[in-house]
Amino acid sequence: MTAERFQAVVIGGGQAGLSAGAYLRRAGRSFVILDGHERIGDNWRERYDSLRLFTPAYGVSLPFDRYRKAGQQPPTRDEFADYLEGYARRRELPVRNGVWVRRLSREGVTYVLDTTDGRLEAEQVIVASGAHRDPRVPAPSRSLDPAILQLHSSAYRNPSQIPEGPVLVVGVGNSGADISLDLAPGHRVWLSGPDRGHVPVDIDAWVGRHIGSRVVLFLGKHVATLRTPIGRRMKAKTLGRGDPLIRVKPKQILAAGVERVGRTVGVHDGWPVVEDGAVLDPTTVIWCTGFRHDLSWIDLPIFDEDGAPRHVRGVVQDEPGLAFVGLPFQFALGSDSVPGVGRDARYVVRRLARRPASEPVPETALPATA
Repeated sequence: MTAERFQAVVIGGGQAGLSAGAYLRRAGRSFVILDGHERIGDNWRERYDSLRLFTPAYGVSLPFDRYRKAGQQPPTRDEFADYLEGYARRRELPVRNGVWVRRLSREGVTYVLDTTDGRLEAEQVIVASGAHRDPRVPAPSRSLDPAILQLHSSAYRNPSQIPEGPVLVVGVGNSGADISLDLAPGHRVWLSGPDRGHVPVDIDAWVGRHIGSRVVLFLGKHVATLRTPIGRRMKAKTLGRGDPLIRVKPKQILAAGVERVGRTVGVHDGWPVVEDGAVLDPTTVIWCTGFRHDLSWIDLPIFDEDGAPRHVRGVVQDEPGLAFVGLPFQFALGSDSVPGVGRDARYVVRRLARRPASEPVPETALPATA
C-alpha cells in the first residue's frame, strides 16, 4: 500500500499541536499536522458561546507569536479560535483539517497512521489530541425519563437550546458554573456536585489581571513542576479531582438564584436523585462531567495499569520517536494551559530531533509518570 511519508506527524491542531508544529518548522523537519475539525480553532468555536479564557490578553501566546489585541481582558472563545487560525497561517504550518486518526501503530521503526484520508508513515509522532475527544456521562443518565432533554456540556452552546422548565446542571466545575449563570435568568437551575473550592481573587478586576494572574502564571509554570517537591505533591492531589472555580465565585452563583444541591447519585422513577435523597424534576439535564482522555486508538504498548501513557516529560521511553504534548501536568501544573504548552512542545521537539527514531530515550532524573 502506498503511503505518504514524513519525518514527523503531529496529531491534533489545537494550541498544543500548533506549538509543536512551530518548533518542528524551526528545526527544518518535514511534517504535517492532522486535525479532525473542519477549521483551525473549531475545538474552541464548538464550545459554549459565553466561554472566555482565564488568562489575560498579555499572557496569551504561542511560540514566537503573541496574541494581538488592545486591552487586557481575556480573549473570548471566538477571539482565541481566530488567533489559532492566524497563528497557523503566520507560522506557515501544514495543517490538514477534517482528518481523524483511527489507529496509530508501528511497523519496524516506522509509525503507521490509519487516517480518514489514507495511510501515513512517519519516523516520529507527536500526540497533541487533547482531552476533549470522549465526553464523560455518568451511568444515571441511562435511566432518566426519555422526556428529559440531556446534553453534555460539549453540546451546549447557549440558552436558546433549552426548553422551558427547570434545569439540572451536574458538575460544579468551571463549565458548570458558567452554564448555570447562562441559564439562571430564564430557568430554575439546580447545580449539583461537591464544592471543590475557588480562587478568591476576581481575575477580571485590575488586581486580579495585573497581580494575581502574574503570580498564578509564574507558580503554574516555574514552581508547581515535577522538579519540585511541592509540584510533585500538587500533581498527586490535582489529577483525578475537579478544578476549583476560577472566574465564577460561589456568591455569584447564589446571587443569580442558582440552587446548590449535592451530588447526583441515582434515579427514581426516571427522575434524578441527589445525595440527601431529594428527587428533582428537571425538563433538562446538562452533564458538565468532563471528558475521558481517549487514547484507545493508539495500538502500542505504552500504557500503565491505569491506562495512562508512560512518559518522561512527554517523551515515551518504550517507543522511540513517540511523544505527547498537552497532557495534564505533563511537566507542570500549567502544562495543558495556553501559556504552558509551548515549553513542553519545545522540550519534546528538541529531544526527538537529537536522535534517530530507533535510538532509545536516555533516562532522566524525572519520574516515569512525569
